[in-house]
Amino acid sequence: MAGTATRNDKRTPCESCPLRKLDHFRAFTADELAFISEFKTGELAVDSGATILVEGSHSAHLFTVLTGWGFRYKMLDDGRRQILNYIMPGDLVGLQGSLMGEMQHSIEALSPVTLCVFERGKLNRLYSSYPDLAYDLTWIAAREERILDENLLSIGRRSALERAAYLIAFLYQRAKALDLFNGSRVAIPITQQHVADTLGLSIVHTNKTLKKLAERGMIRWADKGCNVRDIDGLLAIAGWEGFSETKRPLI
Repeated sequence: MAGTATRNDKRTPCESCPLRKLDHFRAFTADELAFISEFKTGELAVDSGATILVEGSHSAHLFTVLTGWGFRYKMLDDGRRQILNYIMPGDLVGLQGSLMGEMQHSIEALSPVTLCVFERGKLNRLYSSYPDLAYDLTWIAAREERILDENLLSIGRRSALERAAYLIAFLYQRAKALDLFNGSRVAIPITQQHVADTLGLSIVHTNKTLKKLAERGMIRWADKGCNVRDIDGLLAIAGWEGFSETKRPLI
């Protein structure tokens, strides 16, 4: 763990986790909830811009995002960055390092982030005693693969305008399902540099592309990020049907 991170003394009991109240997540059985409560060892508060996990690092813990936004990325030796995916509440991070021995990417906080901390040593017990939770981990890994497939399609075949429309629609739909906007016009907390590093475009090309979406009335760029004004228009440009999942696991 690198960057500014402090243990959060105001630990949220799993029984009253605000994420469990959302219809987006499947419910735990009583036994599963008891195990997850034991599995969780604490919480970690991370400042915006801090590195949560570093590529090549070994961690004794797994983490679930409780609040906040972040992103996964890889760096080239010359400093160029490729953003792979974005993390939001309910997402599990650090599983790759637990199963493969070390992290193959880094994770940075886009906003202040609170993480639930789980002891990696208890992961075997989850697999041996809680098959439904083990299946949930498999589902989470498969979902990540699906998202990366769509991102690869964007970089490889979509036009710049289609890429930008897909990315913003993707982030908007994920955040909406998690009720992150709370009925208000809260911006998606990304900069144009984040968009460029996700889409594999120069910052100049990215600026021109986002300006086209803004001129069509689909987005509005603000100091704190991007506001979506026409999600259907973005989906149409991207040629993407959007998320079809109604329930997803929560660890």
